[in-house]
Amino acid sequence: MSIERSLKQFEEERKNSARIAARLLLASCVTSPRVGGVGECSVHILDEDTDIEDLCQQIELMAEENTAWEFFKKDAAMLRDADAVLVVTSLRSLTDPSDINCNMCGKLTCEYLREEPKLPQEPGVAFTGPLCSFRANNIAYAIDGIVALARNLGIDYGVYWSVGAAAMRMGILPRATGFALGVGISVTEKSPFRDIPEKYDEINERTMNDRIISRLWPQFRSIYS
Repeated sequence: MSIERSLKQFEEERKNSARIAARLLLASCVTSPRVGGVGECSVHILDEDTDIEDLCQQIELMAEENTAWEFFKKDAAMLRDADAVLVVTSLRSLTDPSDINCNMCGKLTCEYLREEPKLPQEPGVAFTGPLCSFRANNIAYAIDGIVALARNLGIDYGVYWSVGAAAMRMGILPRATGFALGVGISVTEKSPFRDIPEKYDEINERTMNDRIISRLWPQFRSIYS
């Protein structure tokens, strides 16, 4: 076997290991504890390079909408090195309060939460709210299931709310979604999610562009060949 073929095979197996890991992490996410033992979360996997690139570009677009979101550019730069992205969302926190009057959201009763006006769906707004905090907490349990298994498997990971906001904006999540978080995973020698310079999106622009080309080139080649 030639060195070139050997390296290509290694890269394919590395990517396949990340895809397998993503599905094991999904299983750990789904079986993590839920309040009341009722399934209220869904998990979505992006493991195609072009799909991850679309997500990163949406994150970068949103970074221009709100000055508080400038760090989104750094998130996008890191996520371009992810082998897969899992998006975890709540299906009931926006439309269906738990009706236990827990006051976690700051409202005395769930009826007050239902009557509270929502923010408009416009640029600069990530989540329209208000959310049932009791139900939204299930996302934390789900993320913990992912993180716990990722550590045991030796998978590098990073948790990002920018991913959840962008996925909602792109319409790739259920319409009832009110809140979402994303987890990027990587099977590489160096974690792309740790020890990153503050202006990583600026100083790493050249390699970022190289990664964009490497992700999109197979698609262009198939179209024009």
